[in-house]
Amino acid sequence: MVGEETFGFDRYLNQIFYNSQEWKDIRRKIIIRDNGCDLGLDGYEIRGKILIHHMNPIRQQDILLRTDLVLNPEYLIATTLSTHNAIHYGDEKLLLTVPNERRKNDTCPWRH
Repeated sequence: MVGEETFGFDRYLNQIFYNSQEWKDIRRKIIIRDNGCDLGLDGYEIRGKILIHHMNPIRQQDILLRTDLVLNPEYLIATTLSTHNAIHYGDEKLLLTVPNERRKNDTCPWRH
């Protein structure tokens, strides 16, 4: 659910996990797989910090038991901070927009 708190006072669990070597290894693999592009889309190269987003929300038990949701590359994707926030908080204004398709004479106002 968008904006739902998942760890509360147990946030230390995911912080320990995100500093683990197993997370750093899978994070590097996802960045390489996605070519450092937002949502893995060519042409949307991330020019700054790359976040790895869990497409399926993870819970405390997932981290403690290292369930498939936590480290399976099929459930992970590279994102920018804006895209990550748009996903988590449901704010479409934060998402990248596709540039308008260019057409002949589109910069000449009298030729439309």
